[in-house]
Amino acid sequence: MRRGDPGDGPHPQGDPRRERARQDRQPGAEGREVAVSRRSENLLLTTLVLLTTLTAVASSLGAPLVPSVAADFDVRLTTAQWSLTAALLAGAVSTPVVGRFASGRLRRPTILAGLATVTLGMVLATAAVPLGSFGLLVAARAMQGVGLALLPLAIAVARDEMTGERLARAVALLSVTTVAGAGLGYPLTALVAEVGGLAAAYLFGAALTAASWLMAWRFVPQAPTLEGARVDWSGAVGLSAAMLAALLAVSQGEVWGWTSPRTLALGVAGLVGLVAWVAWTLRRPHPLVDLRLAVRPGIAAPNLVAPIAGLGMYSLLTLVVVLVRADGPGFGLGMSVLVAGTVLVPYALMSVLGNQLARVVAARVGPAVLLPTGCLMFLGATLALAVWHDHLWQALAVMALGGAGSGFTFSSLAVLMVPHVPAAETGSAMAFNQVLRYLGFTVGSALSVALMAAYGGGGAGFRAALLTIASVWVVAGVGAVLLDRRVPV
Repeated sequence: MRRGDPGDGPHPQGDPRRERARQDRQPGAEGREVAVSRRSENLLLTTLVLLTTLTAVASSLGAPLVPSVAADFDVRLTTAQWSLTAALLAGAVSTPVVGRFASGRLRRPTILAGLATVTLGMVLATAAVPLGSFGLLVAARAMQGVGLALLPLAIAVARDEMTGERLARAVALLSVTTVAGAGLGYPLTALVAEVGGLAAAYLFGAALTAASWLMAWRFVPQAPTLEGARVDWSGAVGLSAAMLAALLAVSQGEVWGWTSPRTLALGVAGLVGLVAWVAWTLRRPHPLVDLRLAVRPGIAAPNLVAPIAGLGMYSLLTLVVVLVRADGPGFGLGMSVLVAGTVLVPYALMSVLGNQLARVVAARVGPAVLLPTGCLMFLGATLALAVWHDHLWQALAVMALGGAGSGFTFSSLAVLMVPHVPAAETGSAMAFNQVLRYLGFTVGSALSVALMAAYGGGGAGFRAALLTIASVWVVAGVGAVLLDRRVPV
């Protein structure tokens, strides 16, 4: 039975939080029942955090390993980038469909099936390395990206099973786990790859996701409603095709030429496809994504910041790895894949600390400052890396600042949205925000390398790419302030 949501009206039997506190003070059966309930909630939250964190670790088996993929499979760096981009694209494509199952009887089976798909993808990637099949590796990485679609389901589970301050803490923590998991996963997978090679890194990921499946099977409950989910499969196919065309143009433009017919045709097809998908969605009685809900006050600002934050974040992470691994004349630190992964540890740690600090700031100042503050921190980190990138300590300091910005930004998105979203639409609304974020991730991972090459490569190209990317944070910060001033209806 669903326990309640933040923002619900008064309960006929009083505030459930006060009632629970009163029961905690009473000895006997009622107090023991509440203690058991609290332990169950703690086990559930631990499971959801591990689920989202470990799938993020598994899906992040990309950025530090891209140079190694290029060397092992004898492909260009821009081509090897697809070992990261494929996972992010698959996450973006599968998230809206998976999000539609968040409130129906298929939620638990979808979580288990998603984790099984990621695990199989890890096994196939392990096999692709000795076979030397880059195509199989990209397909396996796409399967692994399905794990990124599980976050909206985890948030929907938390909303059904928790209430009050515990729910707010759970949503904030779950929102930042994908970011922190990626940052912590980089050094772990880089260490495994350094010792045992690419195949060992993917095998390590398979073990993590298999453990996540076991915990989810044991502790994730069924959804409280048996109503079946309605999915607009035509809209899902149209959205997938449009995104694939647009992202192919962005990621391969440097290889094919930015003015080549193939690049221009795919770019135009992607944009036209997205416009057609929006028109189709607005006419559907049960759309894949409720776009009218997505632009309401309280929801519009997080939805604006999500893609820009995703683009800026992955551009920053990708380019710092390029800096650490590069060993060219006058540019690069020339360090190992292990160091490239370790340089992201401050980012992951500060993401978690930034999440905690954001909660304190929101309580004392108000939530309106969270997104602009996060954008400002990211802007500072991007500009700092553009100017100072001659020593490892500079990269570490930049990652710490970016991590703090990540904690403010990504943990705030869901927290700001949930009070304005109907309970039945939680999964779908969170899924759309995730789609925007993953589109930003995908564009950022591909565009950052392409921008650097377009600007001539080396130190000059590195600096120019970062300065270009820094400009988007100004747009995100200003947009978050302006949209937040609208009066809710």
